[in-house]
Order: sequence, then structure tokens, then C-alpha cells
Amino acid sequence: MPVFYLSLSLTVLNEPILKNIERYIILFFFLSLTDISWSQIICTVPESPQLTLVSVDPLSGNVNINWDLSPSSGIAGYVIYKFSDGVGIPVDTIWNPLATSYTHITPATRYFTVSYVVAAHRRPNCISPLSNHLNTIFAEAKIDTCNKIITISWNRYLSEPKNVTGYKLSLSVNGGPFSEIAEVTPDSLKFIMRDFETDSEYCFIVTARLEGGKIAESNKVCLSTAMQRPPDWINADYATVNGNKISLSFTSDPFSEISSFSLERKTGNSGSFTEIARPVSTSGAIKFIDEKADIRSVNYYRLSAINSCNKPITISNTASNIVLTLERINSNVLLKWNHYRNWNGEIGIYNLYLNTGNGYSRIFEIASSDSSVLIDYKNIMYDITADKVCFNIGVEEISNPHGITGSSLSCEACTEPVENITVPDVFTPNNDLINDLFKPVLSFTPVEYIMIISNRQGKTIFETRNHNVSWDGTYEGDPLPQGIYLWSLRVLTPSGKTITKTGTIAVYFNR
Repeated sequence: MPVFYLSLSLTVLNEPILKNIERYIILFFFLSLTDISWSQIICTVPESPQLTLVSVDPLSGNVNINWDLSPSSGIAGYVIYKFSDGVGIPVDTIWNPLATSYTHITPATRYFTVSYVVAAHRRPNCISPLSNHLNTIFAEAKIDTCNKIITISWNRYLSEPKNVTGYKLSLSVNGGPFSEIAEVTPDSLKFIMRDFETDSEYCFIVTARLEGGKIAESNKVCLSTAMQRPPDWINADYATVNGNKISLSFTSDPFSEISSFSLERKTGNSGSFTEIARPVSTSGAIKFIDEKADIRSVNYYRLSAINSCNKPITISNTASNIVLTLERINSNVLLKWNHYRNWNGEIGIYNLYLNTGNGYSRIFEIASSDSSVLIDYKNIMYDITADKVCFNIGVEEISNPHGITGSSLSCEACTEPVENITVPDVFTPNNDLINDLFKPVLSFTPVEYIMIISNRQGKTIFETRNHNVSWDGTYEGDPLPQGIYLWSLRVLTPSGKTITKTGTIAVYFNR
């Protein structure tokens, strides 16, 4: 049998306490003999306290809990529980029989609602049933910048033991004092604020008004009303033809926070704009190649910034490609084009470029007010070294307000070279400086050339492979007699054709 020793200083104990100690000693000794644990002590379960208020401190997020005392006697303290799914999870015990409040330090109220219950504790180990439960008010706020509204929502505060008479909403802007902005009915769990100032911080508190003047507050919920900064401007830098495609460039305000754009195209003056792409940029530069555009038609382009509501808010100026056309009029080439539009700056001079087979080179400038030019073919025909001669019009922007210089090239306008060969049938080499030389007249510069002159007996008396060399009617420096001579000509043209001609030339000396 176990032996127990109990040493007490009884001099400081009064008689009632001594009697209780004696009872516990006897009970302890009895339990040791019967091998019964302390947990099996039968006690009178106390009545539950009543939970009266659960309220969040909006500044700290901590929970203030209040209750009415248990009507039972001999209460040693109160146990505070979090309550979830019908189960109490102990938070703390207050060993004070007269305690009616407790502050639970927790960050949880910032993220969700928390429920609580309390129980009375009677020594040695008697716990009352759990009290009624009450939950914190958890408030949320969401901003809709597209429709410029803020929605504040919250969970219902239980109307036991005090009825909820309504909910009050308070607002603080940019750290200022809270002030009431609305009061709604007990059945309302949402409030819509239909206007706000941008680039500010809005904080809200929801307060449940209870019968008897009590209140239960929610967490403090805050949000920023900062909106994406739209671009103050979008510049259409250029629309320029690049082969069979149109290359586009735009520059957006670099201080904008919007990176999504809508690119639209309209073909012809009577068409309507249609979206063709959704380019994205984070640096302010937007480039796009339109591979589906008809470069022989005038296409108009504009770029819009798209905000988070999928709405266009800033639109660029319009850019258009230049269409160049060519028409042959007798020995002239007529070029026409549409004016570039619409730069934010001004149109500078137009430059006319010519490609005769060795690449483009600028041949002259044209005033910005002009839209056509007439070219004398004879001035370019001997420069042609390919199967076609092509033209291009280019223009540059001046005085752009954003410091951007745009430039644009038109589509090519080409024509086949005129490849004519004219051979005279008589000449008079008498040194009178009139018709003294014989040479075929070409409307082009040949790639290859050979001309042979022979007499009636078939003897070659002149031969050249230089189209600039003429026959002067002599053989080995001596004048030939008047008469009929034979000529033969073989030419490779710039377009790749081989032309062979033969004929006669009459040599006649004027007297």
C-alpha cells in the first residue's frame, strides 16, 4: 500500500479551510486504496455562462469577448474556446470567478470570421457545457475600376442574445478619421459605394448595432483606388510598304502603366475600322507587320490603349500607306500618289527614287503639296540595266511634338523598258558634219552588242562590240566607194532578249 506524506503549515489557515483540507486528505487516501484516478471524481457540473458580445478591435485585429457570469456557485474561472464545427478548441483559461471579458490576440480576423464560446470551471475538474457561440464580423472590400464602384460585404452577426438592429459602415480616406457613410438593415450583408477618388487608400469598418446600445465591430479592410495610368498620347510613327507587306510603328507615352493595345485597320475612305491585332508593349514601342493588307490600296491604321476593363481609352493619330501608280504617256512616265496622313507633325518634301537595275537612288525632290510628276523616258532609258524600271516615293515627318521623326515609303511602281532598235538606210560620210556616221539607234543600253559591215562579196570591212562606236564609211582608213553595203546586228537587251537584225546601208557622197 502506498504511503503519503502531507506537510502543511496550519497556522495561516482559518477553520473553514482546515475542514476542506481534511476532506481532501481523506478523499486522497481513499482513492489511493481503491486505485481510482482523479478524473473519475464525481462533481456537480456548473451552469454555462452566456456569451454576450464578440467584437474585433479594428486597429489591432484582436477580439474582445464578453460574457455574463455562470449562475452556479463555486466557480473558479472561465475557459475561452474557438468554436468550429460544433467543437470547442481551448484558447485560454482565466482563473478569476468574477471575470466577464477577455481579449484574444490573433491575426486571424484579417482573413476570416472566428467563432467563440466560453465555459465555467468549478474545481477540481468540473467544466460547464459550452455557452452559446458568437462570431466576429469579417468584412471584405472589392473595387471595380471599370464601373467605378466599391463593394463592401460581410458575414451576419448572430442576433443572440441581443438582436441586431442594423449595420453601420464607416470610411477613412488616406489615413483620416473614420466617419459614418451608410446604415443598412439587419438583413443586408453588402453595400455598394458608387463613386470614389482615384489614387487613394480607402478603409472600411462594419459595425453591428445591437439592442441595448451595444456594438460589434469588424476588422478594418483597406484597398487602394489606384488605377492604371493611361497614356497621355500615342504617336503613329509610320506606315511604310516593305515588299508586299506594310510595316507599322507606334510610340506610346512611356509613363503609362498600360501595356495592352488594339490595332485597327480601315481600307479605303468609305470603309470602317476593324481590329486586326492585340499587340503588347512594356517599353512604349509597338511594332507590327501587316501581312494581309493590299499594298495597292490605301490602308488607314490607328492604335488604342486597352485598360483592364477591356475598353479603349487613348487613340493614336491615323497612319496610312502611300500608293504609287504609273502610267505611260507617249515617251513620258506619269507617276501619281496619295498624300501620307496623318502625322502629328508635318509632311516634309517628297523624294522620288529610281531603280534602273542597280538599286534605288534618289533622283530629285518634290514639294509636299504635289502628288504627281511627269518623267521624260528619254532621260532614263540609257540607264536601264534590268528587265524593268521602278519608282518609289518616300516622305519624312518634321516638327513632331514628341520628338519622333516618321518616314514612309510607297509601294513600287514599275514598267518594262522600251527596247527599240532603229537603223538608218543611208548616210553621207563627206565630212560636212551632217549624217557623216552610221550607227543603229537604240532606246536602251545593251548588255551585249556586235555590229558587222560587209561589202557585196561578203568581206567584213567594219566590226564593233561597242554600241557607242559608229562606222565612218572607210576601210582601214581609206574611204570606200559609193554603193550598197550589208550590215548585221546582234544585241542582248536589259530584259534578256536577244535581237538579231540584218539590212543594207547606202553610202552616198554629197557633192
